Amino acid sequence: MTVQIARLTVSAVVAYLVANAVSPGSVDLTAPLTALLVVQASTVGTLQVGLVRVGAVLTGVLVAVGVSASVGLSWWSLAAVIAAALILANVLRLREQSLEAPISAMLILAVSSPELAAEVRVVNTLIGTAVGIGFALLVPVAIPNASALGAVRAVARAQASLLDEVALALGDRAAHPEELEAWLAWTDHIEGELDDAAAAVQAVEDRRILNPRALAVAAVHPGLRAVLGRLDSCLSAERTLLHGLGAGSEVEERPADTAAGAELRRAFAVVLDDLANGLHAFANLVGAEYGGANTDEVDDALNRTLEIVRETRAVLTELMFLDVDPRGRPDLWMLQGSVLAAVDHILRQLDLENAEGLSQPWLSRYRSRPRSSARPSRRRSLRRKA
Repeated sequence: MTVQIARLTVSAVVAYLVANAVSPGSVDLTAPLTALLVVQASTVGTLQVGLVRVGAVLTGVLVAVGVSASVGLSWWSLAAVIAAALILANVLRLREQSLEAPISAMLILAVSSPELAAEVRVVNTLIGTAVGIGFALLVPVAIPNASALGAVRAVARAQASLLDEVALALGDRAAHPEELEAWLAWTDHIEGELDDAAAAVQAVEDRRILNPRALAVAAVHPGLRAVLGRLDSCLSAERTLLHGLGAGSEVEERPADTAAGAELRRAFAVVLDDLANGLHAFANLVGAEYGGANTDEVDDALNRTLEIVRETRAVLTELMFLDVDPRGRPDLWMLQGSVLAAVDHILRQLDLENAEGLSQPWLSRYRSRPRSSARPSRRRSLRRKA
């Protein structure tokens, strides 16, 4: 915010000084106001939208200058300026930015001096436009890498917190229908966070276009976009998992098979707890990779993620061999299969050793390292925890 205030203030002052040097003695704020509008327009949105806004501002300013030089300010000249600006905006196909033209025109009408010649105002308008565009290029906006990184990490941590909550509940008892509804609503909230993170990553890409700061700031948006793709797949699997748990909770547990159902539920709690740890580690890895950490810190975060994935796969393998009779308890058998499939899908997204993962751009350093550098897995026993 401070930087933006400084950019707008300095650009307006520079435009005023230049206009005063070109037309000494004239008291006119057309140039600084135009520069202010142009710098603001070129700051918001993509390069294309910024250029359209600059065109809209210039259109409105020129219309206002022409009318004020001819007839001055009155109710009908104001109406004429607004109508003319909107018509030109439609002719020039400014679309969503059409309102920029009449708004700029009204601002210019408010500060125009009627004693100045029309050509002086036109020159001041062009000076303000040139200063505004030049200032936007020479003092470019910051590239929001940090905010995009934080948004992406927040998505991974939110998914980890969800699985932590589910694992904690299943470790003690079967999930209540109200809990399942709350967890599914949580996934909707995470989906909103995914959309926000995608918008933040897109903003990084947009602000790099024709931005001199892009020469000194790392391009993180391809990798972050790949991470969001993985997290989106994880969220789909988590919803499938919760729907499976919901279907399983609707089936009345037989008294004779209470032990089998409880054992399966505790097994789910173990594997979901491991998945939550994996997502936390994945978030830390993303932060190390794009947060300016050194190579050793990134490698440590990567090794930790891979270690948790291997441990969870070991737990998943044991879960596959839990004794559930498909003929005696088809409900538990189907529940086991749906949870296994969802867990395996999430693991594939976190497993950066697989062939799909190695195609991602941000794993180039890992591809060059020998596989033996990863730490040995400390396998946990599912049956011991169950």
